[in-house]
Amino acid sequence: MDSEYPVILFYKYVPIAGPDRFAAEHSALCKSLGLKGRVLVAEEGINGTLAGPREAIASYVKTLRADARFADIEIKQSEGDAATFPRLSVKARAEIVTLGAAVPLQADLHNHLSPAEWKRSIEQDPNILLVDVRNRYESAAGKFENALACDIEFFRELPAYLEKLEEHRDKTILMYCTGGIRCEKASALFRQNGFEKVFQLHGGIVNYQREFGNQHWLGECFVFDNRMTVKVEENLVHIGICAHSGRSTSRFVNCLHDSCHALFLLAPETEQENTETRLCPECLSKGLTSQTADYKGSPARLSKAATA
Repeated sequence: MDSEYPVILFYKYVPIAGPDRFAAEHSALCKSLGLKGRVLVAEEGINGTLAGPREAIASYVKTLRADARFADIEIKQSEGDAATFPRLSVKARAEIVTLGAAVPLQADLHNHLSPAEWKRSIEQDPNILLVDVRNRYESAAGKFENALACDIEFFRELPAYLEKLEEHRDKTILMYCTGGIRCEKASALFRQNGFEKVFQLHGGIVNYQREFGNQHWLGECFVFDNRMTVKVEENLVHIGICAHSGRSTSRFVNCLHDSCHALFLLAPETEQENTETRLCPECLSKGLTSQTADYKGSPARLSKAATA
């Protein structure tokens, strides 16, 4: 590992008996190494992203792979620092990525395309449809050229959104996500609903960009940590647009109104010109202002506390 403070991304669908006990033991391991990040554990497997000093991450990976269940687990690495994650969270959950399908799904593990096969398909097969199964704000930061971005706020909305893709049922579907974990569930969901020709990008965007950079890719890759996005500088084409002004930007903020808290793109210059733009467009359209929105230290919250 070359980075002094690497961030690792990993997952594996594999049976884990007693996920609560496993999560507690795993939390103790991460704490002993001084790691920060998030790890989810379920009976179906493990899903994590962690950051820490190089030696600590190396020790973690060695310990993880010493368990026969994870001997072949793939580890994706990127540059980080001590501020990448604020804390450590290791929890047991019903799913390692929440889809909430009506019928339980077994993850698809055998329809992966390597980055080279993916690139070749894009360049040679006119009947393919690239489908981005990430959340809409992720696609706003970056996506593959000509990809159909699912208009969803959360992955669990994908089953309901599927009916909007009915017209594409006969096409060859090439789906992708950040690291691959969502595609293994999404692929099974698509096939369960009658899509027969479904393939997924092995290792996701992270794996593809390691080999091919920005070829057929536009923008930056959203990540769920304090970095917000990561990018390949060479031949970078920016596509992120400020939700208020239309300026080019890759800066994400959460809506100031706590009960909304939606992620959206906001150019620094736009906020400097009008601080009300810290509220998302939807909240502003409802008539909220920095005076009436509810957030820590807001006039509205202080007034409510004073009259309580």
